[in-house]
Parts: sequence; C-alpha cells; structure tokens
Amino acid sequence: MSGLGRSGVPVSPLGFGAAVIGNLFTEVGEEQAHETVATAWQQGIRYFDTAPHYGLGLSERRLGAALREHPRAQYTISTKVGRRLEPTGRGGDDLADGFAVPATHERVWDFSADGVRRTLDASLERLGLDRVDVVYLHDPDDHAEQAFREGYPALEKLRSEGVVGAIGAGMNQTEMLTRFVTDTDVDVVLCAGRYTLLDQRARAELLPAAVERGVSVVIGGAFNSGLLADPRPGATFDYAQAPDELLDRALRMKEIADRHGTTLRAAALAFCSAHQAVASVLVGTRSPDEVRDCAEQFAAPVPADFWQELRDAGLLSDEEPS
Repeated sequence: MSGLGRSGVPVSPLGFGAAVIGNLFTEVGEEQAHETVATAWQQGIRYFDTAPHYGLGLSERRLGAALREHPRAQYTISTKVGRRLEPTGRGGDDLADGFAVPATHERVWDFSADGVRRTLDASLERLGLDRVDVVYLHDPDDHAEQAFREGYPALEKLRSEGVVGAIGAGMNQTEMLTRFVTDTDVDVVLCAGRYTLLDQRARAELLPAAVERGVSVVIGGAFNSGLLADPRPGATFDYAQAPDELLDRALRMKEIADRHGTTLRAAALAFCSAHQAVASVLVGTRSPDEVRDCAEQFAAPVPADFWQELRDAGLLSDEEPS
C-alpha cells in the first residue's frame, strides 16, 4: 500500500473502479455486484472508487453494502463531487448517460461550496459511512472557474477539518489536471484513459508535474474502455468504436505479447503502474471472474524483451517506463 501525496492515505496498487456495478451500459444483478466486490477483497484489493454519477447513486449503495462486513480501517474509499443528484419525475431510463437504471434523479452540475457539502453528505448516506478517505472534483471540464474558485477551497476546508483525508480531481483530460497539480494543494489526481499503451498524453506535463509536486496519480481506463483488453473489430476505444489505426496498433501489440508469452492485458496494466507518479490503477469489473483475471494479469511479470520489441516496432516511446 502506498500513500496518496502528502496525505498518507493508503491505496492498494490495484484498485476497484465501481462504475460497472452501477450498471454501466448493461445491468449487473445485486448478487453479482456483491460477489464482484467480495472477490476484489479476496484478491487483496483495498482501494475502491465510486461516484454519485455511477448509476445515479446505485454504485455507492452497492459498494457501501458490500464493504460493510469489513473493518473500516482496512480499506480506502473515494467518491466524487460536482454532479448533485436531484429527484425527477420524468421516468424512463438513464441510458443516455450510460447507465441501465431508472431515471429517478437528474444530475445537476454544482461545484459550489454548498453543492460540494450537500453532494458529499448524500454520498455518505448512500454508502452508509460517516466518512470517506478521498474526494475528487468530478469532470469539471466546463466548470473550471467554479471548480477552482469554490469547489477546490471547499474540499481543502473539508480536509483541514479532518472530514476527508485526501482531495483531488478526476478527469478524462490532462490539461486541467495539470493545473490542479501545479496551482493547488491537491493530494491526488485521477487520470482516466490518458496514460495507456495507446494514449500517453499524460506523459508530457501531468506526470512530470505530479512527480515534482509530490502529488499522486491514480490511473483509470487502463484498457481504454476495452480495446486493450480484447482487440478485435468492433472493440471500443474511449466508449466509441475504435478507429482502424488504433485497432491495428492494438492487434500488433497483442501479437508481440503472444510471442513473448504474456498478454496485452498484463502489459496494459504493467505500463500504467510503472511510472513513479502512479499510486494505483483502477479496473472496472462486472463479475468475480473478471476481477480474478485482472488481479492475475496485474501480478504477472511482463518480459523486458516485450517492451523492447514494442520500441523497435515504433509502438512505444523510448521515454516510457517498462
């Protein structure tokens, strides 16, 4: 377990991303969701990440229920603020926002100080907890002014009061995350999909800034939503059909992995975790078998010759860790 920035909040090297048990795209049954979290625990995972956005609170409720049987001091949990859930009577489902759940609530963007507090209080109620360890500002891409002027100071106050142990921001881009690292006193940033075998945008500024400032990085989207887990025609990259060029790169990587007796999944996870700034890599899994596979792939050594052949083939920069 390593600590997040200067906060010392511990996280396991492999973390559990709980969006999927919030019925991301397709339904996951209650029993299966519970067993998936239980299997993550059995595999040694002790860092669990969720958000109100995931299934309109379903992810938080399921995760809190599944972790209730374990001593609170033995795991780290993070949630997010910025999308406040408000009841709605419009009916229908939430698939337009990616979750197979009834549209019982609507998301209201709110990075105000009051909104941060209210959103966190509601999350604690859904989780059945009196505290969480880490709180991220969630996707403030179009709300930068309010996030920096009101949302971040609100999190800083919560941290100083001891309500949360570590604070940060979680996004799918690197530019604003780099600004959080350089211009604020965050402990951690969650970077989704921007430091993978196929997309290394975090390499240029975010990761060096994090190292310089002593800020930890948590990596999400290590498989770029599927392409690096199972490259094939129709596979997704960042939740859309992968372009032919990226599919070709992934297939070439998989061929090289096969030749070296490893897997592309193992390489994808090893790549993300190798950088000195990275404290944990989140994986989203919907079944016990998927959890076991991710834990097995994460623990598997990846031969040095594999990385060298990727470089020789022009599929990996010489600057990348291995």
